[in-house]
Amino acid sequence: MQTSDWDARYAEKAQWSAGPNALVAALLGDLPPGRAVDLAAGEGRHARWLAGLGWEVTAVDFSAVGLDRGRAAPGGDAVHWVVADVLTWTPPAADLDLVLVAYLHLPEADTVDLLTRAVGWLRPGGRLLVLGHDVANLDAGVGGPRDAAILHSVDRLAPVARLLAVDRLEQVSRETPAGTALDTLLLGRRRD
Repeated sequence: MQTSDWDARYAEKAQWSAGPNALVAALLGDLPPGRAVDLAAGEGRHARWLAGLGWEVTAVDFSAVGLDRGRAAPGGDAVHWVVADVLTWTPPAADLDLVLVAYLHLPEADTVDLLTRAVGWLRPGGRLLVLGHDVANLDAGVGGPRDAAILHSVDRLAPVARLLAVDRLEQVSRETPAGTALDTLLLGRRRD
């Protein structure tokens, strides 16, 4: 989808819940706050949640409309909002404690390139959390994009995982009102 497509979606209505994804909250909720980037933040639900926990958060997305929704929501004033294409954006310093990439779906080569760059933005011990629809979701789950070329899998994220001390790399299930969805999770830390 293009920027204009996402702008139109966000202009029509809020796209996701106000709170964080339950797995993101479970994995990150007890971490000590630091510096974080939420890539492809959309309306910034994760960025606002992290900021509420004391994190210094930058939310990056190419949809100004989505970011404007996040900025206007409760807690939006605590986030630094950046309208940019995540494929070309780079943080000012490579000293992040967390890079979060939730439900960003790009062609595999773009995904691996972006996530490889994101690992380089982390300070030693900093964490990368990637969560998105798994390719198996097409046949065995509900929701999400219907294009296999942009969906995640353990194998597709393996090149990025090799750059990290991996805590988790697996397919996970998520209950939705429409049924069970299948996602891929990568959580790892930059090595010293």
